[in-house]
Amino acid sequence: QVQLEESGGGLVQPGGSLRLSCLASEFSLKYYAIAWFRQAPGKEREGVSCISGRGDTTYYADSMEGRFTISRDNDKNTVHLQMNSLKPEDTAVYYCAADRLGGICRGLASPQLYNGWGQGTQVTVSS
Repeated sequence: QVQLEESGGGLVQPGGSLRLSCLASEFSLKYYAIAWFRQAPGKEREGVSCISGRGDTTYYADSMEGRFTISRDNDKNTVHLQMNSLKPEDTAVYYCAADRLGGICRGLASPQLYNGWGQGTQVTVSS
């Protein structure tokens, strides 16, 4: 059973930073590409970033490129999302999920390609 848990959200001022974590406790993450998505109130779930199972390939949505960095530590069964230069429009609930087929990122446009969604972690960027 693929199940992930997100943590690390909070309230931060514009221009600030947060580091989100995605932890798997019941299975090994190393076989799966892991993606971060976010969902703001009244909006559809939006792809943020994806990292391959081996960690050698990463993808970012255009608006996050250069500000966000995804990484993974397979020994600790954890994926991180470092978010810098945060903007009010980054406010959302952030979720991580595992690719249904395995270790290759298949894009950020289709949340249905992923499973194991956790409860999410709230990120609020406000002064």
